[in-house]
Amino acid sequence: MHLRILSYNIHRAIGVDRRFRLDRIVAIIASHDPDVALLQEVDDGVPRSKHLNLAVELSEALDYPYVAVGHNVRLRRGRYGNATLSRFPILRERNIDLTVGWRKPRGCQHATLRLEKPHAHVREVEVFNLHLGLSARERARQIGLLVRSNEFARSGPERPCVVGGDFNDWRNILVPIFTEVLGFHCATARGAGGDGHIRTYPSFSPTGGLDKIFVRGPVRLQRAWAGRARLARVASDHLPVVVDVRLG
Repeated sequence: MHLRILSYNIHRAIGVDRRFRLDRIVAIIASHDPDVALLQEVDDGVPRSKHLNLAVELSEALDYPYVAVGHNVRLRRGRYGNATLSRFPILRERNIDLTVGWRKPRGCQHATLRLEKPHAHVREVEVFNLHLGLSARERARQIGLLVRSNEFARSGPERPCVVGGDFNDWRNILVPIFTEVLGFHCATARGAGGDGHIRTYPSFSPTGGLDKIFVRGPVRLQRAWAGRARLARVASDHLPVVVDVRLG
C-alpha cells in the first residue's frame, strides 16, 4: 500500500517577499498531492494572515476531509501551531506539549490514521507532526518529552509510525537518537552513511536539512525529495519535503 507524506513549514503563508499569499501554499501542496500533509506555523485568527484559520482554508481548498490542529503559541490576537491534513480518517488526535521551561511554546500534533484503499488491508498509522526549538539542549529535552508521551509509547516498533516536521536541527544531532536508539529510518537522509540530508532551508538557497521525516515499522521508503519549484522558493522560508513509502 502506497502512502505519500509531505512536511512543510508554511511560515504563516508569508513568503520571503513578505507577502501573505495562501494561494501559493495551496498550489505547492497540490502539485505534490500528498495523502498526508504535516504543516507547521499555521495561523488561526492572526491579523498578519487576514484573521483566517489557515488549517481550515487549506483543507477546503485542497479537499482534505480530515484535519487535526495543535495550537502552540497564543498571540494578542489569534494563535498558531501545527496542522495535519489527511485523506484518511483520523481516529485519535492530541497535541503533545513539548514546551521546555520558559522557552517559546512548542508542540507535536499526534494523529492515528485509519488507511483505507481499495483491495488493501485496513491499517492504522501513527503520525507525529512536530516543530522543535532553536537550542540543541532544548530539542534534546523535547524529544524526551515526546518519547515519554502515552501516544508514542503505544506506537511500538511493529506498528507503522511516521515522525516529521521542522526539527531545527542544523547539525543533525537528533538523527542518531531516532535511528540508533528508537529504531527509525531517516527517510530524508542522503548517502549510504546518512550524513547528508535533503536541504530545505532557506528556501531561496537551501543549506540546511531542517525538515525531516522518520519512519518505523513495516514501512519501506521508495522515494524522497524537496519541492524546489520556483514558486516554492518564495512562498515560504522553507521548502516542502516529500516521501513516498510502501506499507507492509
